[in-house]
Amino acid sequence: MLHADTLLYGRIFLPQSTLEALYLRRLSPTRQLKIAAVSDSSLNNGGTILALLQNDHGKYSTEYMYSTDSALMGVRGLYNFGADPRVEPTTPTAPEVTDLVQGRFSAGAELYYGLLNKSGGISTGLRFTTLPNHTGFPYTMTLTLNPLMGNISSTYAVKAGRNLALCSRFDFNFYSYESELQLGCELWRRRRNHDVEWAVKKLRPDWKRPTVAPDDDVSGILKARVDQEWRIGVLWEGRIKDLLFTLGASLDLKRREQIFRAVGIELQYSS
Repeated sequence: MLHADTLLYGRIFLPQSTLEALYLRRLSPTRQLKIAAVSDSSLNNGGTILALLQNDHGKYSTEYMYSTDSALMGVRGLYNFGADPRVEPTTPTAPEVTDLVQGRFSAGAELYYGLLNKSGGISTGLRFTTLPNHTGFPYTMTLTLNPLMGNISSTYAVKAGRNLALCSRFDFNFYSYESELQLGCELWRRRRNHDVEWAVKKLRPDWKRPTVAPDDDVSGILKARVDQEWRIGVLWEGRIKDLLFTLGASLDLKRREQIFRAVGIELQYSS
């Protein structure tokens, strides 16, 4: 349900009787309040509530968090280096100089502490992503570090084509020397309306065909991942008219006696 600057959302899972609820309100052009709740008998105290106060000023953003789970409190911050995309430059910029700026570098950090379990944590991260004027394949690189736990994680994602995206993630722990490598991909299937193709060919050259938004013609997405232990995950998200469905499977090629670890399906109706 949407009313003015407020969004209310709810979803129930059967037969587990798990309930999800979301309250989202825009307090100002740069600030919004988000409250998410989950009701489930398997959780501590029968459920949990997460409240987020988000501030986005374009050049930088902050987020304040509170969760009823362990009375967790946290703060996050992100700073984008370079020019603010929301502000027009005060002095003219030469086109050749503008074309040189084809990426944006960002740095962020988060700090959290649980009042009930008396434990906290801190992590930092760096990100570089290309801008729309980048002439090559769009890509994003990230590096995150948790000094208390000794974990470091790096990711690289690239959109290799109109219908294909590739990504990789490498995790390493300085204390245990354990590492993990994962590779993944997404493949989009586009919708083709064969019923009107014959009519389009009959159109006069001066008639313009209606344009379709880039994401409106996606009829399905295939997602897959694999790690160094040959554990594979496959997920297919599709739509049949107003019915949204998700099919997924998890495989372990090293367990010859039971390769399939899990298989699941999810159905949603959208009108």
